[in-house]
Amino acid sequence: MSEYIKLVYGGKTYQLPLITSTENEKAIDITSLRQETGLITFDTGYANTGSCASAITFVDGEKGILRYRGIPIEQLAERSTFTETAFLLINGVLPTRKELSHFSVLLNDQSTLHTDMQFFFQNFPRGSHPMGILSSMVNALRGFYPELQTVEEEINITVTRLISKIRTLAAMSYKISMGYKVVYPRPDLSYCANFLNMMFDNPVRPYIIDKDLVRALDIFWILHADHEQNCSTSAVRLVGSGRVNLYAAISAGIAALWGPLHGGANQAVIEMFFEIAEKGGSVTRAVERAKDKKDPFRLMGFGHRVYKTYDPRAKIMKKTCGKILKKLNIQDPLLNIALELEEVVSTDDYFISHNLYPNVDFYSGILLRAIGIPINMFTVMFAIGRLPGWIAQWKESADDPNWKLGRPRQIYVGSKKMKYLPIDKRER
Repeated sequence: MSEYIKLVYGGKTYQLPLITSTENEKAIDITSLRQETGLITFDTGYANTGSCASAITFVDGEKGILRYRGIPIEQLAERSTFTETAFLLINGVLPTRKELSHFSVLLNDQSTLHTDMQFFFQNFPRGSHPMGILSSMVNALRGFYPELQTVEEEINITVTRLISKIRTLAAMSYKISMGYKVVYPRPDLSYCANFLNMMFDNPVRPYIIDKDLVRALDIFWILHADHEQNCSTSAVRLVGSGRVNLYAAISAGIAALWGPLHGGANQAVIEMFFEIAEKGGSVTRAVERAKDKKDPFRLMGFGHRVYKTYDPRAKIMKKTCGKILKKLNIQDPLLNIALELEEVVSTDDYFISHNLYPNVDFYSGILLRAIGIPINMFTVMFAIGRLPGWIAQWKESADDPNWKLGRPRQIYVGSKKMKYLPIDKRER
């Protein structure tokens, strides 16, 4: 039997259907609300608004649960690879050995870039942020790779092209910005190993592939592959609802991810460590400043918009980070500040009572720094990992029989109707 919520307004009673998810979450269906009552809902930041029905990712912020296509993130981080997880997100099922092999071959075949794209890189102004460059370059891919003949071919080739080339674009942008010779992908290396080699190999010091670093990068990208309807994913869906090509939708997602409150948080964490170090390195002082509402200083990498308990990704990232730090035996003052800060905050009643636990960004910044990734590339690393999720969300939206062009409403709070005043009669 269907369930309803009763709304009494203007002397009339309206029945709004209740929708129940597979995880028994409840939602009020307000699709016909304006038509029947003339009302709309108001929800700043969409914190309580479901914009779509999705079968891709499940998040329970109160219980600290994250699953891709029903599979717990803990199992994927332990047993899967990034390419296998990407296939899972995009296609809805784990691949067979044959399917994964075919997917890997397509990724390898699509990994190189059109030579003319290097001219684009070289003409960006010095000091341009890699995220701005990446967003522009992804959008430009449509010009180099026009629409294919069939829908199936378009999806398969374009998807693998994007996943493969974004890694090459990122590594190439770093090499060119440093004035180094570009390193091209190798067919004998895995997705993650290829990226590290393209980033760090050079003619005078060949890069030695370390399987533990490769695995750490695999885990990093798996943990970032999707996270429900966040800012950038919503941007991809909203832009995609206009039936734009996949490149344009992904470019919008990259731009949305750029901000320090979203994908840029991992970079902001490291910059916070720098600020603490510059002010004497006192972690206790930094914690006291963070508690002071009059002080603009904030601890980055703690708390989460969704998770009201420990971020499940943070637990995995902490373990991975610890393993890499021990292996590399790194002596870094910033990393020492990070470890001390985590210890102080984890026992502080203020942070515990406010559910301000370390999130994935806190540890991911430490891991990327340990691997050798430049700070301004941190958000780019996030974007590479999030790409399969964006593609899956775009594809699901495009395949939805109930698709509608995204068009939020607003509550107008401006001036009422006014007459136009000639310029000679205007006074301030």
